[in-house]
Amino acid sequence: MNDIASAATAAAEAALSRRPEPKQERAQRTRTLVLAAAAELFASKGFPATSITDIAQQVGLTKGAVYFHFKNKEDMAIAVVEANYLLWPTLLDEVRAEGLDPLQTLRELLDRTAHTFHTNVIVRATSRLQAERTLIGSQLPQPYVGWIEILTTLLAEARGAGQVRRDMTPEALARVIVAAFYGMQHISDVLHGQADLMERWAEVREVIFSSLAPR
Repeated sequence: MNDIASAATAAAEAALSRRPEPKQERAQRTRTLVLAAAAELFASKGFPATSITDIAQQVGLTKGAVYFHFKNKEDMAIAVVEANYLLWPTLLDEVRAEGLDPLQTLRELLDRTAHTFHTNVIVRATSRLQAERTLIGSQLPQPYVGWIEILTTLLAEARGAGQVRRDMTPEALARVIVAAFYGMQHISDVLHGQADLMERWAEVREVIFSSLAPR
């Protein structure tokens, strides 16, 4: 039995030993399990090759139970991408709370982002869904723009602190970093299923931060 189905079974068995779970909480928990199953399959098989039946079997539910939470597969894809974008503001807040200088904040944020791409199935699924966006019958939330805005702000702060070169604008530097990061993770995924992602990120990071230094 797969991990998601096992989690669903364990949760059901635990429910028998306590008072009935409130209906709203049970529905939310089931929705979360369905979304995790969809993300796992989108990441491994891609959107076109994944069916509602596949997702239902993955989570140990009927198709009807899946349709109770999501109207169709496109609705699931949008929900996965939206869940991905909810991760990043929290991650940024966590890094800023450490009180690092602007350039260290940028480096730590990117390091943690790379680790999240390597370990989080929602993030991996989002990357593949965005690559397959023309094959999905609904419009996904716009990619990259939010990251460019975050990095532009951090680079402007680092530039103001004299840590970043002044012959390029923070906006241009942010676009280059986002392009390098997403290209790196895509190539790692295509060639090695992201098994070497952290090693490839270390290479890209060295080039990026060497290039940022004031001249």
